Amino acid sequence: MRFSIARQDLARVLTNVGRVIEARNTIPILGNVLLAADANGLRVTGTDLDIVATDVAAATVEQPGTVCVDAKLLADISKKAGGDVSVSLEADKLVVKSGRSLFKLATLPAADFPSLDGGKFSASFDIDLAALFAPVAFAMSTEETRYYLNGVFLHLYEDGDQCLRAVATDGHRLSRHQVAYPGEDAFTGIIVPRKTVGVVPKGLVNVAVSESKIRITSGDFILTSKLIDGAFPDYERIMPRNNDNVVTVDRDAFMKAADRVATVSSERGRAVKLSIAPGAVGFTVNNADAVATDEVEAAYTGEPIEIGFNAAYLRDLFGVLPSGPVTLALADAGSPGLFTSAGFEGLTLVGMPMRV
Repeated sequence: MRFSIARQDLARVLTNVGRVIEARNTIPILGNVLLAADANGLRVTGTDLDIVATDVAAATVEQPGTVCVDAKLLADISKKAGGDVSVSLEADKLVVKSGRSLFKLATLPAADFPSLDGGKFSASFDIDLAALFAPVAFAMSTEETRYYLNGVFLHLYEDGDQCLRAVATDGHRLSRHQVAYPGEDAFTGIIVPRKTVGVVPKGLVNVAVSESKIRITSGDFILTSKLIDGAFPDYERIMPRNNDNVVTVDRDAFMKAADRVATVSSERGRAVKLSIAPGAVGFTVNNADAVATDEVEAAYTGEPIEIGFNAAYLRDLFGVLPSGPVTLALADAGSPGLFTSAGFEGLTLVGMPMRV
């Protein structure tokens, strides 16, 4: 193997692929990237056995070949190199040169690198998947015992027209984002793992799905991931239906007031009590040493209601909504609240109350 490549191109593909590689591995090959140089340029592949990422860069290849090398070492070298990089395989060492810099890196055989065959995909469509996932990702669970909540549920839904929904919940809050389905092929709902959600490229991508895998393609970058093998709960059963007490507040003013009173909270996740009455929403946080209250203007004409929410969850729920009016619909003090904004069509948020 022998090729030369622009420093920035090598750094780019190693950064893109390196996002799926774990920092610590008990299996040495998983800390490596697979380099494949041929007439088409340089192809770089990384994996953690659940996700495979591949990217391609233009390179002048004098002698084709494949080899595995430490991903972090090569990425650090490419970022610090002073100019274009030349790479050659000499015996069992990968020799990397840039200007007067010379590095000799240990290698592993390309044959040892694991493969994750994508198989056949039942549906394919083009969408800004990162934008679809962005307002729901915060609600993914981190509780490993309920592994089926450790990702985003992606499925089709008939709502007059066919829609594509992304849903995440941890049992305390739920976020559902819905857009028109840009594809034609139907597919069974899938659960995309948390790590995969975090490495989806921004912008328009091609998405292909099967019962066990998802493949995301953005130009030369290809991400193939296993799916969570489990059944996502029937979230429609917990969606509030009769929340007739509707209060409208300014999103920024509400968040600032909630943050101010949470300052005296002595416990993580301390409840903020909301006192909702015509014209205003009051905020109260109590602890053994301090009490904090605040108030913001609100549009409300119903009967007064007092309800508590986890302060951190309120921040997350309001944090994905745009500035401007936000609507909170309630049934009573013990039922989930429904959060929506006219400025973010297709997004519905649900927050479970706390005792105060």
